[in-house]
Amino acid sequence: MDARAPTKGLGSAPPLELWGGVECSIVRIGDDYRNQVVDTGHSCRLDDIDTIAELGVKAVRYPILWESVAPESPGELDFTWHDERLKRLRDKGVKVIAGLVHHGSGPRYTSLLDPNFPDQLADYASRVARRYPWIDMWTPVNEPFTTARFSCLYGHWYPHRKDIDSTFRATVNQCLATLRAMRAIRIVSPESKLIATEDIGRTFSTPELAYQAEHDNGRRWLTFDLLFGRVVEGHQFRRWLRNKAASEEVLEELATGEGRPDIIGFDHYLTSDRFLDHRVERYPGVEHGSNGQHSYVDVEAVRIDKLRPRLGPGLRLRETWERYRTPIAITEVHHGCTREEQVRWLHEMWSAAERERARGVDIRAITLWALFGMMDWRSLLTRREGDYDVGAFDTRSETPRPTLLAKAAAQLGRGEQFEHPVLDLPGWWKRPGRTHARRRFETLPRQAVKARPILITGATGTLGQAFSRLCAHRGLAHVLTSRGELDISDEASIAAALERYRPWAVVNTAGFVRTWEAEQKADECFRANVTGPELLASACKLHGIPLVTFSSDLVFDGKLGRSYVEPDATAPVCEYGRSKAEAEARLMAIDADALIVRTSAFFGPWDRHNFLVNTVERLVRGEDVFASAKTIVSPTYVPDLVHATLDLLLDDEKGIWHLTNQGSVSWHELAQAVADRARLDVGRIIVPQVDEPSDTSLTSKRGLLLRPLDRALDDFAIHSESLSALNR
Repeated sequence: MDARAPTKGLGSAPPLELWGGVECSIVRIGDDYRNQVVDTGHSCRLDDIDTIAELGVKAVRYPILWESVAPESPGELDFTWHDERLKRLRDKGVKVIAGLVHHGSGPRYTSLLDPNFPDQLADYASRVARRYPWIDMWTPVNEPFTTARFSCLYGHWYPHRKDIDSTFRATVNQCLATLRAMRAIRIVSPESKLIATEDIGRTFSTPELAYQAEHDNGRRWLTFDLLFGRVVEGHQFRRWLRNKAASEEVLEELATGEGRPDIIGFDHYLTSDRFLDHRVERYPGVEHGSNGQHSYVDVEAVRIDKLRPRLGPGLRLRETWERYRTPIAITEVHHGCTREEQVRWLHEMWSAAERERARGVDIRAITLWALFGMMDWRSLLTRREGDYDVGAFDTRSETPRPTLLAKAAAQLGRGEQFEHPVLDLPGWWKRPGRTHARRRFETLPRQAVKARPILITGATGTLGQAFSRLCAHRGLAHVLTSRGELDISDEASIAAALERYRPWAVVNTAGFVRTWEAEQKADECFRANVTGPELLASACKLHGIPLVTFSSDLVFDGKLGRSYVEPDATAPVCEYGRSKAEAEARLMAIDADALIVRTSAFFGPWDRHNFLVNTVERLVRGEDVFASAKTIVSPTYVPDLVHATLDLLLDDEKGIWHLTNQGSVSWHELAQAVADRARLDVGRIIVPQVDEPSDTSLTSKRGLLLRPLDRALDDFAIHSESLSALNR
């Protein structure tokens, strides 16, 4: 069947295929280039190809980017890296959708506004096609209009313009380059198909800004209208383009429809649909702009409650189908958020696609985008901050580690139903508190929630409280229990609680935490830290319930001379450390599937009982603070710890993990760091006369999941409720 022909019905159509994508943008910012293949480490991992194949991906959007192959001269091409990887993809039976420019502006010798850009890209495309004649699916330019906006309207990327005429000129140039590139490719491989991609989002507005919304909603189709040959007399932007962006000859060439896509690549994110509001005072803290006639905010439509019935990927898919009647592939599905939200978004997109297929919309595939994550997209690559968003695989481990998202995608790709407790509740975009009118999260009423919960022990402790708070924030149903509701040292109490709450997982934060009292209260410490977790592990094993529990850096004696990693032998020298080491051994003997998190030196924004708050309080009162300069630890920011632990639980990780913020410091250095951030006198931070050396700092061989310590301390200084109270 001609891929461009509309279908009459999809009753006998093949199932949705799972495609994959490697985030591969190469963007120029000034004279600097950002390469996501390098930033995410994919450039150095040939085995990633095997990982893609093992996931069950049928086709992968893969980069053969102009900037990487011929960066200095059109005639100097180096395909060495691509030859090896493309061959392995072919050998593994994974089809390749070749990308030639991905959010880029081309090598240094051209740009999006260069009149020679289309012919130069066509020449490059011809060379690629001759080298890989077996590739028959192509995306010469990814998201032309989106790239033009970021480069020429907002000025984020090269050539850093900020005007609509340059934006339209760059869009036309990229579409013409797509047409000519496909023309060149089809000379080599006549059956090659064009998969043209664009971010499809709709704009809504207040009545006063209806004219701006109409403009935005017209231009959202501009990429496809140009390629389909629809920008002819009478088109909304034909006259504007002719006067400001393109010659008559260029528009006539595009109007032939020779650039018509065989498959429309539909990209849609939670941020794609927008709402424009001239009442800027309603959005404190939201930056507003102007079109010269009105000042207004441009916010995510999912945060506007009244728009709810008009949002969702299904509606946007149907609009695209009705406009073009051409097969669609959803070519990017990604959500840079917590693990369960990523899975909820994938599930919603997959379900929407299946519903629209049942209505006759010809949707061929869904692409799990950013298989190996992406770096610094929170700033649109404009800052090198090392902000990594996990994809289907977490690349912060020695080898990419499959997440719950990968497992969900693989199951859906096999045509199976995916079922998990995280789907019992909706994503943040459908929960109370998501709108601009009510920004603070509101917990769903317990009587209205039938979701399977996570059971959390330790209601009175810092960690238990933090887990409850962040589970609520993430939309994870949970029950936080006190000792009266669940005594972990009582077998009958555990059995009763599991029967009452029927959790799908248990997080144990209960225990004896007063390390300085452990020697005098050894029996109490042992009962809370060893007997309790042991009984809990036995019960969870019996019921097939995943268990998470916590251990400490004090299972080590601090004499190794370096930071400890997970395989290092324990050697505790204090009663507290001995209790934790014994608990680890017993839990691993009972249930090797249990997740044991070793951590150290908590500090967090919501409690007063930590070293940093105590340091600030004493300095504010003008008192001295005594802090060792030879005891080295790995301070751990509680919100980071909780988020990472929940992600590991959802990913079904097992065994011992070290979770601390990256970096090790002495207590003296830590006290100075928080005093500096609070603008207090560091001269009162004193090293005690007796200061024995010890280094119990932790790092990990399994993955550095928490951010660097300096950034966590910055966050603590901003958000700590205790520090805010002191400042008042």
